[in-house]
Amino acid sequence: MTTGTAGERSVEALLMEHAEIEEQLADPTVHADPARARKLGRRYAELGQVVSAAKALAAAREDLAAARELAAEDSAFAAEAEAIAARIPALETRLAELMRPRDPHDGDDLIMEIKSGEGGEESALFAADLMRMYTRYAEARGWTVEVLDTVTSDLGGVKDATLVIRSRPDEPEGVWARLKFEGGVHRVQRVPVTESQGRIHTSAAGVLVYPDTGEDSPIEIDENDLRIDVFRASGHGGQGVNTTDSAVRITHLPTGTVVTCQKERSQIQNKARAMEVLKARLQAMAEAEAAASASEERKAQIRTVDRSERIRTYNFPENRISDHRIGYKAYNLDSVLDGDLNGVLDALAAADRAQALQ
Repeated sequence: MTTGTAGERSVEALLMEHAEIEEQLADPTVHADPARARKLGRRYAELGQVVSAAKALAAAREDLAAARELAAEDSAFAAEAEAIAARIPALETRLAELMRPRDPHDGDDLIMEIKSGEGGEESALFAADLMRMYTRYAEARGWTVEVLDTVTSDLGGVKDATLVIRSRPDEPEGVWARLKFEGGVHRVQRVPVTESQGRIHTSAAGVLVYPDTGEDSPIEIDENDLRIDVFRASGHGGQGVNTTDSAVRITHLPTGTVVTCQKERSQIQNKARAMEVLKARLQAMAEAEAAASASEERKAQIRTVDRSERIRTYNFPENRISDHRIGYKAYNLDSVLDGDLNGVLDALAAADRAQALQ
């Protein structure tokens, strides 16, 4: 497929890049570096979509030219030519969507923080429901979920939790591409387990999301800007789960950002995990400052867990989920909380694509 348009020249460049990565992945030495192999594998899968779309469009155009040539001699081929011509606009749109500028973090994994807010114990129980919802969704997609830190409530709710969600290396997109719009205040309307009169209460929990750029992060942190505290990791109810001070709390003094990790049994490992989260937070802050009005998902990130700042409502009496940013509404809340998020996530992605094309 060689034509003179700039758009198709860019397609040719991507086809060449796809072929080059295929050669690199065939080299055993590349797989000695798992991080590099993972990055190449994801880019290869991403470009594979462009390759498939470009080949389908080229084949349709060739078939159309052949059908029209035959139709000039035999009118029976005219209908076939019309049918092929009718398919081409959709193929062109598909390729154009794949070629449009992407969020540079769409290939990244994701760090998620879930925090209880207004509503006391009920808010913490709802935060635990959200944590389970995202975990179930990730598991259904074959993603891995790593809980770096969690602070539980007396009734088993979640006051604060930090998760790292990673996609499969062969996926064309990272977790960020799918869950980046989840940052914001999530409001719940239901009868709390602590309510004896059967009254419906409204409470809220907050979700923060950051792209996990890993080794590609441009953020450099001066150790002199850090205060590092170690303490004994604790489980539900405050009981110690370690006999050594392995949990780590890092405070970034210039920004006041605090990160805690107590997942690992080693202080060194917990520090490394906490630094990963700290870099992701600082990078997100730097990007937000550099382009304060650039992206809606950044604007949607919460700073306080206030019911008035909601992005989504989970109404239990009506089994309804509503996303207020795009006017989405569905009556399958039970399955959503069990991890079936595709409906609302597809709607958010479609709204984002429509806005980008405008």
